Amino acid sequence: MKIFDWANSFWEFLKKDTWSSWLVSFFLLIIIIKFIIFPSLSFITGSELPLVVVESCSMYHETDFNNWWEKNAPWYEDHGISEQNFELFTLKNGFSKGDIIFVMGRDSYNLGDVIIFNSNPESFARYPIIHRIVSLDPIGTKGDHNVEQLARENNVQHIDETDIPEDRIIGKAVFKIPALGWVKLVFFELTKTPDQRGLCK
Repeated sequence: MKIFDWANSFWEFLKKDTWSSWLVSFFLLIIIIKFIIFPSLSFITGSELPLVVVESCSMYHETDFNNWWEKNAPWYEDHGISEQNFELFTLKNGFSKGDIIFVMGRDSYNLGDVIIFNSNPESFARYPIIHRIVSLDPIGTKGDHNVEQLARENNVQHIDETDIPEDRIIGKAVFKIPALGWVKLVFFELTKTPDQRGLCK
């Protein structure tokens, strides 16, 4: 009975519109997400990262699909990917910084899938990368917004996405929740260089 009374009192405290109740609610929410929701999603999806917050603009489409394709078609057509192919791809309109991506665990991978993978060991990349598969043998990816694939010699982080072993793939994107990830990103924007801050353009 005492436990019930305590729980009822605690619930009434949380419903109050005070700084202390808001603070406790905030920390309680973090604990629930970290120790209940996130592990449950990991179990269900089979992925160590069931939800990913997009932190860069490398998959951003600045226009509608037709205009985007007109601008980017040469690279894809040179690599055997037609407009008809791309229109069938997952998340064909890309996604933006601040979106949350729902990830399923390791599975079979197809051309056009958006995958999350750990970079090559010699890379300086701190976080997993989320790009689209543009070749299967070997698995290679490219950011929809990037001019070309990342290779060791053409980027400062020495990321190589031209040959990705399956053991470095965390999972593949299923769908996105637009903009909700800014709740997290806003706290880290000031730690980034000026060219990396703000919305995608």
